[in-house]
Amino acid sequence: MSTLHELRKYGEAYLAEAQISDAKTDAWLLLEHAAHITKSYYFMHMQEEIPGEDADYYKKLIRRRAARIPLQYLTGEAWCYGNRFLVNHHVLIPRQDTEILIEEAVKRLHTGMKVLDLCTGSGCILISLLKQKMISGTGTDLSASALEVAKKNAAYHRVKAEWMKADLFEGIEGSFDLIVSNPPYIPEEIIPLLDPEVRDHEPAMALKGGSDGLDFYRRITKEAGSYLQKGGWLCLEIGYDQGESVRRMLIMNDYHDVSVTQDYAGMDRVVCGRK
Repeated sequence: MSTLHELRKYGEAYLAEAQISDAKTDAWLLLEHAAHITKSYYFMHMQEEIPGEDADYYKKLIRRRAARIPLQYLTGEAWCYGNRFLVNHHVLIPRQDTEILIEEAVKRLHTGMKVLDLCTGSGCILISLLKQKMISGTGTDLSASALEVAKKNAAYHRVKAEWMKADLFEGIEGSFDLIVSNPPYIPEEIIPLLDPEVRDHEPAMALKGGSDGLDFYRRITKEAGSYLQKGGWLCLEIGYDQGESVRRMLIMNDYHDVSVTQDYAGMDRVVCGRK
């Protein structure tokens, strides 16, 4: 049998040898998951031996992480805007960048609003908004498997939303006060250059934005106006170098009060405009 300390050191060494950049952090998080412990418990019981099945499970997780399977897919969870979300290989892993989109949407959110979330994936954006105000929401995605994840997350957070399998606005009826989206925005020629964790494991459907990464923005900015109430907002997450292009698209489609918001690294990350 192995102690908690021995397992942690094993995991760190194995991941470091595999050139995983966050080897120490990932080794700890996988130990926490496999052994069902907290950090405080570890430091008080690091010489405690754990059952063989837990040790074997931990080593299996370490080997899979060394094979570049994302940590969040191994633990089955990710955090966004202070909330825990279930994730699997059918959905994009929520990232800190998306919290900027949520923050900008919250600034424009009022009780009673109707919100539409396009390319909803795990549902993390819409669910985060539903937890902020008494609003109604609809999330669409072309992937039925992604929508199943979103439904589970909505149930976990005890919020109600309508989930629709749709290609953007396909089948959508009525109008909304706020439309949000984190659409695919990576140019096709960039896909092979992405980290293996993203390129080989996250859903390609959630990544590919066409030859220049802007295909979805062209469609959304052109079509969204037909589904927005007068004075309604469109808020879009973008790639770091797409701010000016998407800003121009909104202006060309008669949006007002168009703004580009930067992320914590000072990169363009969100474009919003008002109809």
